[in-house]
Amino acid sequence: MPRRIHVMHYLVFSLLLVIGMGVQAEVQTQAVTDDDAGIPLTGYLYWDDAMTGKRPGILVIHDGWGLNDAVRQRAQMLAELGYVAFAADLYGNGRVTDQPEQAAEWTHAITADVASWRRRASLGLAHLKSSELLEPGKIAAIGYGFGGDTLLQMAYDGTDLLGVLSFDGSCPAAPETSYGKITPKLLILHGQDDSLVTPEVIALFQSQLKAAGAHWELDIYGGARHGFANPNAGDDAHENLKDDAEADTRSWQRMQMFFYELFDE
Repeated sequence: MPRRIHVMHYLVFSLLLVIGMGVQAEVQTQAVTDDDAGIPLTGYLYWDDAMTGKRPGILVIHDGWGLNDAVRQRAQMLAELGYVAFAADLYGNGRVTDQPEQAAEWTHAITADVASWRRRASLGLAHLKSSELLEPGKIAAIGYGFGGDTLLQMAYDGTDLLGVLSFDGSCPAAPETSYGKITPKLLILHGQDDSLVTPEVIALFQSQLKAAGAHWELDIYGGARHGFANPNAGDDAHENLKDDAEADTRSWQRMQMFFYELFDE
């Protein structure tokens, strides 16, 4: 289908969303707790009960700060857009922080064991799949920072998600073991001034996705730093962390078009 028709469909879709806002959204949430090696992982399912029928599902994976209110708000926003969303907790025990050193310690502990890392994320995906509201087969995922890296690891392992979207992740290169196994479409949204992700990292990331035969797109926001989609990033003392309202808005709009293209095919 020509690109201009996709854009026209998206504009119509956006108009319908605006019209639908005239109906009062009634977003509901339900806490769901898993046990992983004795560690309780409590995630949250979000849906709009003013809607009827089954709908696509979106898995949401938090950034290095943990499953905080900002990430849960994104899951609620997805429910308001008409999806059923599950915000997963990968740290356990409801741990959240606003300290970079603590966030780094927790993410390093999780990522040290890739199999365990993927397993925890898969628990959240399983809950989303089990929802009676889910339209079977129509599932995608978004992740912020560490969460984006988590979803790429799942994609490299052959997850059956239709699409994976990473907001300001670190762009980990696909290993050779992933060649021919990456089935989701990948959309990576990156801040050009993110000093944590060097041009060399980006070049390797792209070359490995090409070698793996992945379907991918990398969008770069000029002047944006790490955390551009996090409204609280500007409160941190770390000079690389900075929210960017324009990049946040544009990336959220790009996400909506990505989902429309995924679920409309």
